[in-house]
Amino acid sequence: MSTVASCGAFDETWAERFALLGAPRKLVPLVLGYEPIAESLSIAGGRRDRFLLEPVTGAAIVYDDAWFLIDTGFDVDVIRDPERRRQRFNYDSYTAVVQPGDPLADQVAAAGLSWGALAACAVSHLHGDHSGGLRLVAPHAPMLVQADEWSFAVDVAGVRDVYFREDYLRPDLHVLLLDGDTVIAPGLTALDTRGHTPGHQSFRVDLADKSIVLACDAADLRECIEQVRPCGFTARPGDADAALAAIQRLAALDQEDGVEVWPGHDPDWHAWQRA
Repeated sequence: MSTVASCGAFDETWAERFALLGAPRKLVPLVLGYEPIAESLSIAGGRRDRFLLEPVTGAAIVYDDAWFLIDTGFDVDVIRDPERRRQRFNYDSYTAVVQPGDPLADQVAAAGLSWGALAACAVSHLHGDHSGGLRLVAPHAPMLVQADEWSFAVDVAGVRDVYFREDYLRPDLHVLLLDGDTVIAPGLTALDTRGHTPGHQSFRVDLADKSIVLACDAADLRECIEQVRPCGFTARPGDADAALAAIQRLAALDQEDGVEVWPGHDPDWHAWQRA
C-alpha cells in the first residue's frame, strides 16, 4: 500500500524538500501516447460518431537543480502484454497506442533530465492514461494528488471507471494529498478544476516570458476553452456543474494578459505537435 500524507500550504520547508528553488526555467511538453476518443467525450455536445486520435500528454517543469513531472501516461508494459492489456482496456472502440520504446523514459532522457533529480510528480487525476508511468517514479519523489481524487480512486473507482489501482497502490509510492488550490513551489501552482473526476487538478506554471496553464482533462480540446464548453464526460453523473465551473475558470485565465491555457488532449495544439 502507498504511504499517504496530507499537506498544507507551500512554505520554505516544501521548497527545500523538493529542491525546487528559484523560478521554473522551462516547461518541456511530453506526448506519451495516443488514444482514439469520441468527440462527444472530449467536449459537451460533440459528435458521438466522430473520433479524434488524441495525444496523451504530460510536462516536465525544469528548475535549476531539479525538475517536477506532471502526469505520466500509460504503463507500456501493460500495453505490450496481450492478457494484461485485455484486462485493463476492454472498452468498445478504444485502444491505447504508444510509440516504440518507453515514451516517458525516452523523452525525459532526450530533455537531458535525470530521474535522480526528479523532486516530485503530480497527476491531474488517476485515470489510467495519466497514472501508468508512476512505475518510473523513485520512492524519494512523492506523488501529489488532490485528496478527493485519492479517496475516489482508492475507495470507489475500478477498472470499468478507467482507474487501475496497481498503478498507484504501490508500497514504494509516497503520496502527498492536496486540498484545493496549492502553491507547490515558486512558479508552480495546482488549481482545483474538479468535474471530469472528483479531484481533477490543473497546473499553472509561471515562466519568465509567460504563464502556461496545463488544463489537463478539464479541457481536452482548445475548442473547450474558446467556446467555454466542458468535457463531455464526468466520472460521477452529478459533477456536470463542477466541470462547467472548471472550464469557466480556465477560460477566464486564458483571457488574462500573458497567460496561455493548454488543452490536455488536442491533436492540433502547437505544443503537442512539437513534442
